[in-house]
Amino acid sequence: MEERDIQTHDVEEKKKLELMRATLEKRDPSCKDVDEPTLRRFLRARDLDTEKASAMLVRCLSWRQTFVPKGFISESEVLNEITQNKMFLQGIDKQGRPVSVVFGFLVFALDKLCQRIPDGVGKFTIIGDLHGYGYCNSDLRANLAAITILQEYYPERLGKLFIVHAPYIFMTMWKIIYPFIDKKTRSKVVFVEDKRLQETLLEEIDESQLPEIYGGKLQLVPIQDA
Repeated sequence: MEERDIQTHDVEEKKKLELMRATLEKRDPSCKDVDEPTLRRFLRARDLDTEKASAMLVRCLSWRQTFVPKGFISESEVLNEITQNKMFLQGIDKQGRPVSVVFGFLVFALDKLCQRIPDGVGKFTIIGDLHGYGYCNSDLRANLAAITILQEYYPERLGKLFIVHAPYIFMTMWKIIYPFIDKKTRSKVVFVEDKRLQETLLEEIDESQLPEIYGGKLQLVPIQDA
């Protein structure tokens, strides 16, 4: 994109942000407390459509009031999941995005990951390790719920999702849920071949930030210890 086009886009986005804030405050005065980076994420997630972005943000705020009424999820509320070591918070990738290795899916974990995003970066990278995935994990509703939470309530947060050690049963599930994933999210998902595991991950993550289990030099750090 040429510099003039970038400037035009920035001006248009600024106008859309102002319109979106005005729209939101009419619907709910409490929305005046929503910061600009958050508004921008939702606006970009809906291709600068202020009505769709506003509706999406209102749904998200309503969901968080129900699902995360205190504004956060304490470790005591997910103690069972934490002790199973399903998620590890690692270093950063080559774009400065915090990296997470995930063996399960938790809103608690996503919130933790968001807290580690540096200013000016805005996104995170996930290595989704499906080692051991079997029929007991093949709950269609649970998988759809996970996708919905990620793309509806954490828009423009995912930078890259590397799926490793994906068994055949997951690929069958993937074909079913694929149509429900928006195009932007699909473009960020990378299925990594076992024989190219280290090579593929090193394209985005420096060896010093890559977990040892994938050929890097960083030890896994459980989320409760990060």
